[in-house]
This record gives sequence, C-alpha cells and structure tokens, in this order.
Amino acid sequence: MSPPPLRILAEAQWPDPHRADDPLPPLPGFAASTFNPLVADTAERCLRAHHGAAPAPGRTALLLASASGDRATAQAIDEGAVPGRRTAPLLFFQSNPNAVLGHIAARWGLTGPVVAISPAEPAGRGTVPADALDLAALLLADGDADRVLVIAAEQDEGGDRAVAVLVEN
Repeated sequence: MSPPPLRILAEAQWPDPHRADDPLPPLPGFAASTFNPLVADTAERCLRAHHGAAPAPGRTALLLASASGDRATAQAIDEGAVPGRRTAPLLFFQSNPNAVLGHIAARWGLTGPVVAISPAEPAGRGTVPADALDLAALLLADGDADRVLVIAAEQDEGGDRAVAVLVEN
C-alpha cells in the first residue's frame, strides 16, 4: 500500500524568480561557501510563507537533498589539507550538511527528524527529487512528523539554486 499523496503547504525558490537580483544573505557561523546560506534562506522563505514568524507549531521534519553537496567548503578543506597549512575548524563543522539543518531547526523550533540525502541525480531547476518526496512520505506515514520541509539545493556550473516545499499528508 503506497502512502497518500503529499499536499504542498508552501514553497520557495532561490533565486526567487520574482526577485532575481536579491543577494543571498550571509549566515553567521558559516563561511567559505554559499551552500549553507542558500539552504537556510530558502527554508526560511518557505516556512515564513506558511507560518509567518517562528516558531513553527507541531512536529516538522527537515530533509535536505543535494547531489552536488557543498562544493566550496569541500574545496576549502582540500586546500587547507595541504602539508604545512592549517584548516579552519569551522570548515569541518559546516561540511556536515546537518549543521545548517540544526540551525534551521533551532531558529524555527522544529522537533521532527533531520535527514540529509544525496540523490543519484540532481533535481531540475525549481523541482525536488522524487526520492526526497518518497522519503518525506515515509516520514509522514511512519508518524515521525506532522509535516516535512524538503529542501533540494545544488551548486554547479549553472550557479547556486534551491527549492523548498513544506508538505503534509
């Protein structure tokens, strides 16, 4: 038996097609990369669209899907690993994709599970990978959460992009 279809409560994209010239706001505690600010800002826009201001009531899970991951932080760690150089400890913290999810959960008071996956293929612009939506449906069907905020973020030759959808059964 398959889980019921997901209902989208809110969604957001970065860059926002209606505000294409908006710069990505910095995220305190995260340096060397736009990946974590990209994830946090897109999540913030989506949660605000549904809840207004923080905190978010109920149990909301966070699910990050990224085939590319945080390329800039990975490169900064590689460059810092050269013999004789010291890698900044902050880079190790932010290289864990759950670090930015923890930031979002704390800011919004989210109490559901936190999951990060790497789908086989990156999502197309403005879409969420199907396997991320399948996992969101499982989290809801298992009763682990009342809602799931699914964020798909990519850094590639086409630039930074992300989409977030807040879903429920």
